[in-house]
Amino acid sequence: MAIVGGGLNGLGLALALARAPLDVTVIDAQPAETRASDGFDGRSYALALSSVRLLTALGLWETLGDTAQPIREIKVSDGRVQDGAAVLGLHFSSAEIEEGPMGQMVEDRHLRRALLDAVAAHPRITHRDSATVTAQESGPAGAVLTLAGGETVAARLVVGADGRQSGVASRAGIGRVGWRYGQTALVCAIAHERPHGGIAHQLFLPAGPLAILPLTGNRSSIVWTEKTGLAEAVNTLPDDGYLQVLRPRFGDFLGDIDLAGARYCYPLALSLAKAFTAPRVALVGDAAHGVHPIAGQGLNAGLRDVAALAQVVTQARARGEDIGAAQVLERYARWRRFDTATLAAATDLFNRLFSNDVAGLRVLRDLGMAAVNRAPGLRRAFIREAAGLTGDLPELMR
Repeated sequence: MAIVGGGLNGLGLALALARAPLDVTVIDAQPAETRASDGFDGRSYALALSSVRLLTALGLWETLGDTAQPIREIKVSDGRVQDGAAVLGLHFSSAEIEEGPMGQMVEDRHLRRALLDAVAAHPRITHRDSATVTAQESGPAGAVLTLAGGETVAARLVVGADGRQSGVASRAGIGRVGWRYGQTALVCAIAHERPHGGIAHQLFLPAGPLAILPLTGNRSSIVWTEKTGLAEAVNTLPDDGYLQVLRPRFGDFLGDIDLAGARYCYPLALSLAKAFTAPRVALVGDAAHGVHPIAGQGLNAGLRDVAALAQVVTQARARGEDIGAAQVLERYARWRRFDTATLAAATDLFNRLFSNDVAGLRVLRDLGMAAVNRAPGLRRAFIREAAGLTGDLPELMR
């Protein structure tokens, strides 16, 4: 089996499939030294509890758990620049569910390192770094990938884990649908004076959401959405100027703030593959679906793909089926299609509903959040959704 893409989803899938056990080749365009950098660069992920369970099943959480910050509470509210959060809002607490923290914040450097080390140590996984696929062909018995140097890799199934501009999808004739939001995300990490208490904040500002996500120590990860023109201008500012624009949006509830790590900037768009599979091909992660980061579910959705595809392939192999056969791949597509379409629709709707300053909408959404906050059963349902505990979960996430 071949996986094109050596990012988090590709490496996670390789480990999940190697448990089957299957021989897996990961074809990674990035150089090994780039992937293996240990320096803190500001990138972090909010892992839902179901994703933590997957990493535990893969044997990674024993190491990762020591570097993670539990998300114990989530506070959601409307707001305006310099006005702070509205009085009405949502408050979710992990104490309302039996399973423990809703999720964990993990820095990219720790998660990537754990995956790379586990892949390197597994005898059934071959990791080809600095390798680019230039052609792929699918036939009745399998698929063949041609690398830039002329070498070929044969596999019964090729998985595209190579991002929104997936070459695997393009070569398989899978198109995409979607649209730009006219918004850009500014991503960084900050250090602050006061402890965050394990609380994640989602503040809906007129231009877009501002997420403040707790990291270990007195640090937080920031995903700050602005209209593209302003975001691009802010991104060109020196650090002092950047912080000067951020502070009135951030507020002073954590005391003074300063940058910790690098800054990133990327335009936001909805991008969905028209199909999750093609002959001898399956897509996972951003290659299959790229959604607005409003709920922080991008990586979690990708890891659900990983767990679902690993289960479908493992069960097919146990029954003696061809793991790349059309009927096997359709099981995976059918499983993930509805979930990802629902996530895309929900994130798109919430962004449109909250990324404005229309007075009538502001009143309605504030009253709606307050109503949910006063209904324990409904609030608990939202908490379980945030923890990734709803729907038809793959075995590795149960």
